[in-house]
Amino acid sequence: MAKRQGMHQTTLRDRVEVSGIGVHSGKPVAMALNPAEADTGIVFHRIDTASGEPIHARIDRLHATDSCTTVALNGVSVSTIEHLLATFNGLGIDNVVVEIDAAEVPMMDGSAAAFVDLVDQTEIVTLSASRRFIKVLKPVRIEHAGGFAELLPAETRRFEIDIDFKSPLIGRQAFVVDLDANVFRRDLARARTFGFLKDVEFYWSRGLALGSSLDNTVVLGDDKVINPEGLRFADEFVRHKTLDAVGDLALAGAPILGAYRSYRGGHMMNAKIVETLLADSDAWTFVEGASVSKRDFQHDQMAVRLPAAAFGPDKS
Repeated sequence: MAKRQGMHQTTLRDRVEVSGIGVHSGKPVAMALNPAEADTGIVFHRIDTASGEPIHARIDRLHATDSCTTVALNGVSVSTIEHLLATFNGLGIDNVVVEIDAAEVPMMDGSAAAFVDLVDQTEIVTLSASRRFIKVLKPVRIEHAGGFAELLPAETRRFEIDIDFKSPLIGRQAFVVDLDANVFRRDLARARTFGFLKDVEFYWSRGLALGSSLDNTVVLGDDKVINPEGLRFADEFVRHKTLDAVGDLALAGAPILGAYRSYRGGHMMNAKIVETLLADSDAWTFVEGASVSKRDFQHDQMAVRLPAAAFGPDKS
């Protein structure tokens, strides 16, 4: 039997707090991670709005994937959630209430490293409830603009990510990993988001990337990496795309036991493959949580139908 993360759900022992800048708004953000009971999942609470409704980090709450991953409920949204979700998914944290006083998660250094450090300020504690894994039973696949994404049956949580950029600074890179907490910490958490200097004016014209800087983004010029410290990994670009995929696939609402493969993917395709999997009742089942049926999960916890508007062009 392949090694899996623990068989019981987890949460954090204590409340921990962090602050930073929103990469798109450029405004300060304060955020706190709070312990939560079993079966809470990952929930966002916007404390700067009158709405007290929790926004679950699930595929039925997905709002946009054009430049980051955004969830929303009744007009209240939280964006740029992918690195935080990747931290929870990668470290095996199932239940957290995230209090946040702005519309986007702070960018920190452009990776998940600061969120790993935040978790390390407290402790991951085990709850009595069993952890539910979504086991892939048969292949599902989508294709878009010359790329593809697919989920295949496997006994590990495997990610096989292949990127292909025209820029010679990136080119074609591939990364394969069987995910667990140690692998996440060592190989993925520190990989930063990246962008091209020539695209800055485009993003600014759309009111995006107003908080982007060399402190939180790997910036590529025509012939070199602009950041004076260079890259953290020779293949940091594909590692970051893998980090994003780990976060986006957390929208399934439970860890996916299977192999995820993508070529020229991104937030849109990551989210769309989750929707495609859950929409096919023959393609998956629960394992480990014997008292919870697939039907209960589909009808009581999430709706898997999304408006087409949720999937815009992926620029990041």
